[in-house]
Amino acid sequence: WVGLGWGEAYGNRLATLTQQVVWAEEYARARAPGRVGHIGENLLAPTLIAYGDEAQKRRFLPAVARGEELWCQGYSEPEAGSDLAGLRTVAVRDGADYRVSGQKIWTSLAVEADWCFVLARTDRGARRHRGLSFLLVAMDQPGRIEVRPIRQLSGTAEFNEVFFDGAVARAGHLVGGEGAGWRVAMGLLAQERGVSTLVQQIGFAAELGEVVETAVRGGAVRDPVLREQLVRQWAELKVMRWNALRTLGAAGDAGAPSVAKLLWGGWHQRLGELAMRVRGAAAAVGPADWSARAPYELDAWQRLFLFTRADTIYGGSDEIQRNIIAERVLGLPRQERS
Repeated sequence: WVGLGWGEAYGNRLATLTQQVVWAEEYARARAPGRVGHIGENLLAPTLIAYGDEAQKRRFLPAVARGEELWCQGYSEPEAGSDLAGLRTVAVRDGADYRVSGQKIWTSLAVEADWCFVLARTDRGARRHRGLSFLLVAMDQPGRIEVRPIRQLSGTAEFNEVFFDGAVARAGHLVGGEGAGWRVAMGLLAQERGVSTLVQQIGFAAELGEVVETAVRGGAVRDPVLREQLVRQWAELKVMRWNALRTLGAAGDAGAPSVAKLLWGGWHQRLGELAMRVRGAAAAVGPADWSARAPYELDAWQRLFLFTRADTIYGGSDEIQRNIIAERVLGLPRQERS
């Protein structure tokens, strides 16, 4: 069931988009374990199917399906997060290879990953988007790739800094052709905001249900303002679902995925804040035996509140999404950039 819809040529089964959505939603409703290789399965694989050549598909898709190779995403940089087109990582052709040098940041699961798909500049003379390429880079290159975990407020270290110092990427692992990286990268982001957004909302609904249950049990629901906010969260979740369904049929519509990201980022952040309000003073303290625990473990609601601070930033900040909607959907003048 990994890679549903990829096709029998890659060791999987055929399925319509509707069937893929139904299966993914039911998997989420069952609260099945998170999929370890979700970056490879849900982001890289559909991108290779759309933009990769046959050799790349046959090399990488079966390994992803079997769980033999884990992937991470090399997009954001210290000086190029939301403004991704300003990235500075470079890839220089060296015979049958590319040599990749630069730094990526906020790279999820890089410590565990076997491979990284990297957006790098292959033409430093081209303007912003036009000089970028999409490369598949093996992570096991001691001395050429260094991964440094980033410790978060929540106590976890899911994100990492990745340093490339002449790392090798085979020319045959260039996806979509040299200079086509922006097109490939945006296609991948559309995948991230398509089917996965629908599945994500199943988890959101479960979290909201638990917040409501806690509010009823503890009496916080008697507050009319809080009660109205909970109802609003429920209504907005329904709107997000319908918008996500509409996005599935919006191939080539740059605005629909941006609207989806804008909606769910703010919604989830507000849910984290509501969870803290529902619990009251208890939200700010640990368990009675916290001093005996080393290190202190956050509870589920504290983790939710802290992690959702990033929801309006990663995957494209709210400000960038509003610019995309303004320029590409509403036809407003482009923002001046220095």
